[in-house]
Amino acid sequence: MPAAHDISTPPQELGDVPGWFPPLDQVLFEWFLDRQEGRGVHGDLLEIGVYMGKSAIFLGRHLRDGEAYTVCDLFEDDAPDGANSAESKKSYPTLTKQAFERNYLSFHDTLPRVLRGPSSVVPAEVPPASCRFVHVDASHLYEHVAGDITAARDALLPEGGIVVLDDFRSEHTPGVSIAAWEAVLNRGLRPVCLSTQKLYGTWDDPEAVQEDLLAMVRQRDDCHLSVQQAAGHRIVRVKSKKGMTPPAFPRSRHYRPPAPAPRPVAPVAPVAPVAPTTAAPAHPGRIRARRLAADLLPPVVTRAVRKRRS
Repeated sequence: MPAAHDISTPPQELGDVPGWFPPLDQVLFEWFLDRQEGRGVHGDLLEIGVYMGKSAIFLGRHLRDGEAYTVCDLFEDDAPDGANSAESKKSYPTLTKQAFERNYLSFHDTLPRVLRGPSSVVPAEVPPASCRFVHVDASHLYEHVAGDITAARDALLPEGGIVVLDDFRSEHTPGVSIAAWEAVLNRGLRPVCLSTQKLYGTWDDPEAVQEDLLAMVRQRDDCHLSVQQAAGHRIVRVKSKKGMTPPAFPRSRHYRPPAPAPRPVAPVAPVAPVAPTTAAPAHPGRIRARRLAADLLPPVVTRAVRKRRS
């Protein structure tokens, strides 16, 4: 069951958008997309299942001139069958098209093409062999996932296309696991790598992209790497180390820098009290002499003496 999210405030940064998109997968998404762009692979982008738009926003940054970007989700519409409806109400009770669009437009000037409905509409709406990158993160039910994998295969470029299957080994999504490994064993899907929650694959020869990926990961100090063989496939497994940070991503148009912290005021040292002082009393003999002079001397002389003293 997903945690409750505050959807009332526009996001200031990508991390404010509710959803499940760990730093490792952000690193891998960026690496695969950058590699395609660096090798001149042109094609559209497709995401099946968007939730609040976190990964869709990330993907949108890699959309280039002449490419199309399509996203598909039920949002608040009714699911096509009872099992899918129960899953949507339990897992995504706050998902609305309005919330997705608000989040997306916080980071981008225009929306992608939004298909509102079940993922079964994708084959009729996305041209075959048109996409270079497809992210599948919709229903967790086997029948729907199997259909989404077929739609991804048909939409991908035959050379250089990458599909990403979410939740392929989570304990609460056995339908995804069965559909994913069935596609590997029986339907020609070739694993490129596995992250903690996503399978990255292709229907092309994976050797070249795997070699480049291995070289990249071996240069990083924030990843664990293992390579295994299974059923004739080389399985590259990547796991993030504690503290791994995602790639830098532009802040949203709603970003407001935090107010500067108040400067600390230096404490004032206490001032030691000054003991009161009293003038020393005049000598008794001097007092008597002054009185005698005042009595004997003429007033004019007395005034002159006092004036001089003052």
